[in-house]
Amino acid sequence: MNETVFPTQKPEMILFDYGQTLIAEAAYDGLKGTAAVMAHAVENKYHLTPEQVQREANVINRELQRTDPTTRANRTVEVPNHMFTAYLYGSLGIKINLSPEEIDRVFWDAASPGAPTEGVRAFLDFLWQAGIRTAVLSNISYAGSVVAERIHRLLPDNHFEFILATSEYLFRKPHPRIFRLALEKAGVKAENAWYIGDDYACDLAGARNAGLLPIWYQAAIDFEQAEHQDVLRVQAWPELEAILQNCSEHLE
Repeated sequence: MNETVFPTQKPEMILFDYGQTLIAEAAYDGLKGTAAVMAHAVENKYHLTPEQVQREANVINRELQRTDPTTRANRTVEVPNHMFTAYLYGSLGIKINLSPEEIDRVFWDAASPGAPTEGVRAFLDFLWQAGIRTAVLSNISYAGSVVAERIHRLLPDNHFEFILATSEYLFRKPHPRIFRLALEKAGVKAENAWYIGDDYACDLAGARNAGLLPIWYQAAIDFEQAEHQDVLRVQAWPELEAILQNCSEHLE
């Protein structure tokens, strides 16, 4: 087993995961999301209920799983939600009076509302004051504009240079290509960047394989992943702030 790596030098940039890292989301409820979208139906050819539509969505998801049996954590190609919903509602004779982005927003807000993780606002302010650049790289199927809107609404004082949603860029974490894209957008070398996330396979192993320093934010830990000891772990944002305060300045 590898020893945990403790950083001694401040990063030029920290990239954040979104879900359960920056924002703690409620347990996903697809039926609530579908019901919210169905409230905007202007045509329902077969008079289907939200429950019936959600059952069909579940069937499609199972078929997709059989087509690609890898777990979502190990899947490296993103399927944008607008493709899924376009097929779902079109195949059922349902017309929704919303744009694809609006469908994403309405569904997501109902299915899994979120709130900032405890202490993250203060930590982001600390990074800004310390001159450490920040951005977001999220595995997510919702439109990038919708993801950015939610983050800016819940964290209105953030200074993220960009919010990169995999729905817009084909590849998902842990594929190194999506990390390389983020580094290219930032103009930062991998060795000068940290990645903070809650999922070992996607966030931490993926970031390390791309050359970034991974930090495991464990406030929402999946205990099935708890055996991994080879990355730096923090249970709360003040712990990471203290680590950064003990680091020397990054190299220019």
